[in-house]
Amino acid sequence: MPPSTCFDRRSALALFGAFVADATLAPTLLRADLSPDWTTPMPPFRIAGNLHYVGSRDLASYLITTPRGHILINSNLVTSPLQIRASIEKLGFHFRDVKILLISHGHYDHCAGSAEIKGLTGAKYMVMDADVSVVESGGKTDFQYANDPTMQFPATKVDRALHDGEHVALANTMLTAHKTPGHTKGCTTWTMTVDEAGKSLNVVIVGSPNVNPGYNLINNPKYPEMAADFARGFRTLNALPCDIFLGAHGAYFGLLEKFDKFSRKQAGGASPFIDPAGYKSYIAERQQAFEAELARQKKAHPS
Repeated sequence: MPPSTCFDRRSALALFGAFVADATLAPTLLRADLSPDWTTPMPPFRIAGNLHYVGSRDLASYLITTPRGHILINSNLVTSPLQIRASIEKLGFHFRDVKILLISHGHYDHCAGSAEIKGLTGAKYMVMDADVSVVESGGKTDFQYANDPTMQFPATKVDRALHDGEHVALANTMLTAHKTPGHTKGCTTWTMTVDEAGKSLNVVIVGSPNVNPGYNLINNPKYPEMAADFARGFRTLNALPCDIFLGAHGAYFGLLEKFDKFSRKQAGGASPFIDPAGYKSYIAERQQAFEAELARQKKAHPS
């Protein structure tokens, strides 16, 4: 039986006070362009097997539960640990039982809460090798945003640098880290299998296949292999078997629409999160967007 909730109003206020009191968090807290869906909680729920959703309406966090503790993917904003903790404990699990912390990539909207979560839980922080420097510098070595204080976050020590194809295991659960670079140098897509109603289902949690505004895909001295890395990432994404399609942002996989259908689903009905066609369509559309942007930049700046 899952443990009971032990997160009360007093501890919530104390945790939030710690966020506000820490001046190092000010740049992220003061951002005016944050989407309301990044900070608006949504009901936590079990997706399938031992995989649960504990993020906000768009910044996705996933809890994978095991008999020996839990794995958390994505710490999100500096203010997100409060919401993530409340979601975990609403599901009946203990926040302190998070043993491993993972991320999709080293941008503040997915890893700014890592220092707080690591400090509160003692979780081992594991990050793809090419994003370790960014995470440990609080964003100050990012190829695109190193000089933008609004994109920086609390620096956090990484306990294990991951490499493409390596596994992260806890008790009876194993995840695979797939380097899908471009969006960041160490952008990571996570895969695992879950057992649901006697079936083994392939889960894909997409890191990010997106070319951000301002990204220079050609002749970029800070990331000369960016275009080749994006292409490599798409080859990986296209090769992954997918039943359950998830991602670092809920918008990638239609979280809100699927959750509404999920909430109204009749017992025994198919889960809307089982969406292999949606996965293929999303990756194809993002690849086309990348290739169009690459062609545009090559035309604008012929060598």
